Amino acid sequence: MSGVGPDRSGPAGAYWAALDEGALRFQRCRACGAAQLPAREECTTCLSPELGWETARGGARLISWVVYHRPYHEAFADRVPYNVAVVELQEGPRLISNILAPNESLRIEMPLRLELGESFGQTVPLFRPVAG
Repeated sequence: MSGVGPDRSGPAGAYWAALDEGALRFQRCRACGAAQLPAREECTTCLSPELGWETARGGARLISWVVYHRPYHEAFADRVPYNVAVVELQEGPRLISNILAPNESLRIEMPLRLELGESFGQTVPLFRPVAG
């Protein structure tokens, strides 16, 4: 996947720039208070264009996941089996990520902690189960 990177145009650019600087940021609507990811031009709840950015504190929970036993793309062949998870930040928005734990240990509602990592030269949000 060399030469392929995230779309940094529009509001997505601020999201990726924050990750490059070591922070996971999400948008919050100033009109209705809804939090959202991915970044958009308007609120997905009330359609207001009045959006601000907040930094996630790092806490999250596992909502759902799948385990790929065959790579989605040949660039991921050395990672199988790998999980792709829906994670809900404690602030409310959800995102797709990976959980840094054995696939058989994953559980719905599992508490997670943000851990920034790297994939194909890009900083990405990953999550690790909270010990205990």
